[in-house]
Amino acid sequence: MTIRLYDTGARQIRDFVPLVPGCVSIYLCGATVQSAPHIGHIRSGLDFDIMRRWFEYRGYEVTFVRNVTDIDDKIITRAADQGRPWWAIGYENERAFTAGYQALGCLPPTYEPRATGHIPEMVEMMRVLIERGHAYESDGNVYFDVRSFPGYLELSNQDIGDLRQPSGDNETGKRDPRDFAMWKAERPGEPSWETPWGPGRPGWHLECSAMAHKYLGSAFDIHGGGLDLVFPHHENEIAQARAFGDDFASYWVHNAWVTMSGEKMSKSLGNSVLVSEMVGNWRPIVLRYYLGTPHYRSMIEYSEEALREAESAFARIEGFVQRVTEKAGRTVPPAAEVPPAFAEAMDDDLGVPQALAIIHTTVRQGNSALAADDKEEAVARLAEVRAMLGVLGLDPLDPHWAGEADRGEDLHGVVDSLVGLVLQQRESARARKDWATADAIRDRLNQSGLAVEDGPDGPRWTLAPR
Repeated sequence: MTIRLYDTGARQIRDFVPLVPGCVSIYLCGATVQSAPHIGHIRSGLDFDIMRRWFEYRGYEVTFVRNVTDIDDKIITRAADQGRPWWAIGYENERAFTAGYQALGCLPPTYEPRATGHIPEMVEMMRVLIERGHAYESDGNVYFDVRSFPGYLELSNQDIGDLRQPSGDNETGKRDPRDFAMWKAERPGEPSWETPWGPGRPGWHLECSAMAHKYLGSAFDIHGGGLDLVFPHHENEIAQARAFGDDFASYWVHNAWVTMSGEKMSKSLGNSVLVSEMVGNWRPIVLRYYLGTPHYRSMIEYSEEALREAESAFARIEGFVQRVTEKAGRTVPPAAEVPPAFAEAMDDDLGVPQALAIIHTTVRQGNSALAADDKEEAVARLAEVRAMLGVLGLDPLDPHWAGEADRGEDLHGVVDSLVGLVLQQRESARARKDWATADAIRDRLNQSGLAVEDGPDGPRWTLAPR
């Protein structure tokens, strides 16, 4: 089956046809590093990590570019407020984003360019656009003439007559208030770079057009980002790039937000939950399950209850993996292919919720095989489960997640010995049919955060979902 994706520009799901057979080129708008990432920021990286993994599973060679915006009004403001260099603010938060992506199991991008490393490419793009009449200089600023590009606003499906000058905009010298800045003239105390039109710094939209051209050429397959970037950022990218002569992106894919009380999670609104805080309270693999398993075009309403539900759901999967691995006495490798129903769901606009339902169904089948002492059937189901989890970056036996278990290995051994003694007392009570004592021991362990399961090979304990 052909992979199909929802294209924001076409406003419909389209069959994916790559520009180069067997290859996929993806540009994802990455972090603006004025502050540490919250889980809404990281969701975008997770969604496109799953997209990338699925393309690779289907045999494509993927070039994945995710940029870093390391110069921006907010970065400059933050630096002034803290009395620190702008580059120190950017670098500190860039490292925080990298740590967040790594903690949640995102594969590293093929290229991760910084905006400040591509000033020559931006200058060249402005030079061409000015020569072609699509841009103009005014008092050291360079603006894009939006009325010079007939396709402007097609992505966001707006009418240019409805646009208004953004509130608080102090850019001067525009021919039309809807024109946008490609280059901002030097201001006192701000960083600047030399250009033919005087010193200054780049505008946000220009950065991505120039970096996409640098790393992916004049045409590439997929441009991605959060839904909030459709306008003005992506709309302005298209105008610059196509007026420059690039075909630019064939497909536009946008992920939805993480919300809190119905509002988009945002530092400025004071409703953000930092990734660094979350990984201290929740296992990173559980956070990946929580953020990565809803459909990428669906909003996620943040709540502790929803996280606990995700933790419980993943615990059922992980428990099955552990039980079969113990039963088999070895690590069962992933199957060569995922089940057809899982593949069909993923091919249809990355239908992760439907694909996840296949995983849970397979886990139930595997648990039934375990209950029937059918080791061969249980091992076969585990191989399928591991293959499917691998596509989603959620295989608990993957080396990336091994560190989670390793960090508590010594403590686990101590707890296992102590709980073993208690379970022996429970087994003795069961043997003499003292059910009240046996149940009381089990309940006491459960109150301590340990779940006890009775199986044909005797009782086993696991950490109970919180």
